[in-house]
Amino acid sequence: MIDSHCHLADPAFAADDEAVVARATAAGLGGALCVLDAVDPAELAGAARVSTLWPAVRFAVGVHPHKAGVFAGRAAASSDLTRQILAGQPLARAVGEIGLDYHYDLAPRDVQREVFAAQAGLARELGVPVVIHTRDADADTLDVLRAVGGGCLQGVFHCFSGDDRLARAALDLGFHVSCSGIVTFPKAAAVRDAVRLVPDDRLLVETDCPYLAPVPVRGRRNEPAWVTHVVACVAGLRGTTAAHVAERTTANYTRLFRP
Repeated sequence: MIDSHCHLADPAFAADDEAVVARATAAGLGGALCVLDAVDPAELAGAARVSTLWPAVRFAVGVHPHKAGVFAGRAAASSDLTRQILAGQPLARAVGEIGLDYHYDLAPRDVQREVFAAQAGLARELGVPVVIHTRDADADTLDVLRAVGGGCLQGVFHCFSGDDRLARAALDLGFHVSCSGIVTFPKAAAVRDAVRLVPDDRLLVETDCPYLAPVPVRGRRNEPAWVTHVVACVAGLRGTTAAHVAERTTANYTRLFRP
């Protein structure tokens, strides 16, 4: 199986990253997509150690909506920066995570939209997938993807926390839907309903670690090995086996990100 979205270069793993990777491989993970913050030099530098510890890891690079304010009035600079980092990282496979976050509003919404559109345009130009972050901003997220993507963009709505309407809209755009530990949370009934309708060939699983540890380890620092709990939950929701979910999501990851 694959953890399709993790933050292994995050300082949260600095003290025990070798053990974290060992537990992941022991749990049966064949790889992961590690997401890098384009405006965090320390995290970008940490990619080298991650790839040394776990050669099967691939990377996504982008300007998170929380950091979009850095590029107020110069959205094109966000795509220029992402382009530069992608060119220097041979293991990069996607632009992301990018998108909109109106929950925390850590950057002005108009700036978020401009930066999101600029990076989505870069991904379309380069022919690489995008990793989408959307929170309390579904309509605007879909509008940007429709306007910029023109039906040509591929990617994933990561850490899916929406309802069946958002899932259907993402699928209509040709996107994948990725389940995180949220799907195991008691109050996430709408997410579970949405997961049931995603076709086998559009489903991914992730941890988003070090965040959102799944039940039964909720409240602890999350790590890639615990994607097994997500797989088990998704299998139960879909009336199938964990082995089937692992097989299908691994195939989907491979097709989308060409690791």
